[in-house]
Amino acid sequence: METIYWQWTLIIVSSLILFFLSPLAKTTDQFFKAVTNRKTPNTLVLTGSLIISWIFAKSITNAANLGLDFGIVGGVAYAGYYLSFAVAGVLIYQMRTKGQFKSIHQFLTSKFGKGAMAIFSILIAIRLFNEVWSNTMVIGSYFGNTGTKPYYLSIIVFTVLTLAYAIKGGLSSSIFTDVIQMVLFSILLVVILWHVFSVDDFSPKDVISSGTWSFEFGLNLFFAAIIQSFSYPFHDPVLTDRAFIASPKITRRSFLLASVLGPLCIMLFSIIGIYAQTQGMKGQAAVEVGKAFGVVILLVINFIMITSAASTLDSTFSSFSKLLAIDLNMGKNLSFGRASMAAIAILGTLPVFLDAEILSATTISGTMVIGLTPVFMFWNVKVPKISFYLSVICGLIFGFVLVFDIFPKTLILTEGKYADLLWVNVWGILSCITLYILPKWIKK
Repeated sequence: METIYWQWTLIIVSSLILFFLSPLAKTTDQFFKAVTNRKTPNTLVLTGSLIISWIFAKSITNAANLGLDFGIVGGVAYAGYYLSFAVAGVLIYQMRTKGQFKSIHQFLTSKFGKGAMAIFSILIAIRLFNEVWSNTMVIGSYFGNTGTKPYYLSIIVFTVLTLAYAIKGGLSSSIFTDVIQMVLFSILLVVILWHVFSVDDFSPKDVISSGTWSFEFGLNLFFAAIIQSFSYPFHDPVLTDRAFIASPKITRRSFLLASVLGPLCIMLFSIIGIYAQTQGMKGQAAVEVGKAFGVVILLVINFIMITSAASTLDSTFSSFSKLLAIDLNMGKNLSFGRASMAAIAILGTLPVFLDAEILSATTISGTMVIGLTPVFMFWNVKVPKISFYLSVICGLIFGFVLVFDIFPKTLILTEGKYADLLWVNVWGILSCITLYILPKWIKK
């Protein structure tokens, strides 16, 4: 019972501290663009913000569970998604310097028209909607079993408290608190790993020798993650919004740094799952390891989840308000921005009461947007407007094929878990690129 009181204290006190420390946005530039005293974020601040806003509570939960299932191969496989930083950093740098584009929406509107921009906006709105429930559900799992009163209550309280400081400062609050959350995350991760490696029968050798480097035991997911990294970052405004707030050079440097440090954090966190594997534990790796080490480490793991979930949640709220207010030009004022944050908080919490699957928020949406790959990889190549629609719709179809498990088994060329995910993405990406280029070839 004592543990629950401490968990509630962590959520309430940490959220209130962030609320009082957060800057109050008085202008639209502060609220939507994180411009403070006419200064934009520097490399260190932007890098930290990128990493912590992408180390979701569900990400580190998945990393630990994949470590439990596949050893170090599982951690490396999940870290594959973080190639997204390098891809987005390099391509958006080119789009800003060579194309002079000031946002993803401006690029899409000028090249493919308002219809393409509208479809893209729907895709990223769904993404942001997913981010809310998939992260808060992780927090709920530390307070009680799914469906219990403590589970629902903790989710509602956590969402409301995070919304409070996000509403106060918008993107300025989000980036300011990201820095605090990144420092906290790093300290807490070191504390957890220190305890794990202090166990007599567990050493770095056990980490290196854990897992089997084969498709059946994790490489299916690794290659699927690499393929998705060429489209995945572009449907995540939490990431792309941060690509337009600093100078192009600072942005590129920050994204490339994040592409090294981000996967490192994920692989280090997967060690918790690897330890759980060596001890024969079952279930949620992070929770079981916390319980095994006692109340203090359980609370540290709980706090690391709160930190990472809050950083993603506040970023989601600020990105959604920017999407409606700036990108879709629905009302460039502070009251509209704050109201839209409250709206996504309420809508995004509803699936919590429907018991949705946590991992699906990442893998399924990642497949559904593979049609964006040629759109951004070949951003400077002139193609007819129809190319966008053919590629994006093709990606969506492959995404639904995966959801409903109707992909022909003869086209799945490897065995094991995530084999269908890998091969739906392989054939899907080839189809999307072909359909993207086809109208240009026919025109010739």
